[in-house]
Amino acid sequence: MQTNLADFIRNTREGEEADAILRACVHCGFCTATCPTYQLLGDELDGPRGRIYLIKQVLEGAPITAKTQQHLDRCLTCRNCETTCPSGVKYSRLVDIGRKVVEQRVQRPFMQRMQRLLVREGVSRKAVFGAALAAGRLVKPLLSPAMQDKLPARQPAGVWPARSHARKMLVLDGCAQPAMAPNINAATARVLDALGVQLLVAPRAGCCGALRHHLNEHEAALDDMRRNVDAWWPMLQDGTVEAIVMTASGCGATVKDYGHLLAHDAAYAAKAQQVAAATRDLSEVLAEFEAELALRTRLNERVAYHPPCTLQHGQQIRGKVEAILRAVGVDVVLCADSHLCCGSAGSYSLLQPELSRQLRDRKLASLADTGASTIVSANVGCSAHLQTGTQTPVMHWIELLERALN
Repeated sequence: MQTNLADFIRNTREGEEADAILRACVHCGFCTATCPTYQLLGDELDGPRGRIYLIKQVLEGAPITAKTQQHLDRCLTCRNCETTCPSGVKYSRLVDIGRKVVEQRVQRPFMQRMQRLLVREGVSRKAVFGAALAAGRLVKPLLSPAMQDKLPARQPAGVWPARSHARKMLVLDGCAQPAMAPNINAATARVLDALGVQLLVAPRAGCCGALRHHLNEHEAALDDMRRNVDAWWPMLQDGTVEAIVMTASGCGATVKDYGHLLAHDAAYAAKAQQVAAATRDLSEVLAEFEAELALRTRLNERVAYHPPCTLQHGQQIRGKVEAILRAVGVDVVLCADSHLCCGSAGSYSLLQPELSRQLRDRKLASLADTGASTIVSANVGCSAHLQTGTQTPVMHWIELLERALN
């Protein structure tokens, strides 16, 4: 794809990156076939190829309208198109650049700005989100059905292991997960404790930065990332911990990208690279213990596994969760179109509720066709979103594995 970037972005770091991505695209359209929003809407501009053309026009100085913004807003950033693309187009990075430029040029309506502010600042702050969730549960009967659906049932975390082990790893506590599902990290700690690994939490670490980044608050997102690097760096540097474990694949995809996102920051570039290199999804960690788990556990149960987009497309990790669960006797099945997004996509379910709901219902119908009595996933956002549309239990796969250990 030939480009002629406008003066405002030519010869900038983002301009050079966008130019290289645009030139890699060969217009083949393979991406369109696997784009969830194109499948729903049937509009070329609501598929990756169409959005690439829109971003190209924006970066070449063409007029930008609210319609341009709408088409970019509708993108889930599920990155299915990146998995499909034969040319290796880094679409997610291009759409981040395009959205940022459009956000600077198009004034959103007041209610949209307020909604995005509440989502950005409310969800990314652990204390604020926890208090809001607790308050919401108290007045749940007074809320609309749509809001009631967004309030997950309270789940006790259980006891965090107190034993010390020679092998130690860090885990990201995150922002929304501690309030929505504190049992996920606690179950992870208990499983790893049984395997001789101590899981630690760095108190100063918080939101991974994904939420602010995808809502075009890039500088604030970078501050989130720097804070996490500072929180983890001492224990990585002195060898106290060997890895940073991610139990939410959405956070994992972002933290693994810290090296790229902070590459321009001389004070943090090298540290961010090492943090990213030390970051491992929980399935990558437990794959090492698969044989031991197979000897120690057995759980004869049929479950449907929903692989989050941030795991299978963002991190390009496939098959590990299924292999671990099958090793302990679980009959794991994938539904039809398991590569497609469930519609959660971070803040997407809040900002694009109609499209998100349609994608959720399609996914749940496919999961129901498997005949499984339980649904498991690897990202708290996916699990919570799917649970709003079904009576079938939806949980993180580590909770199922812990059940097998007991």
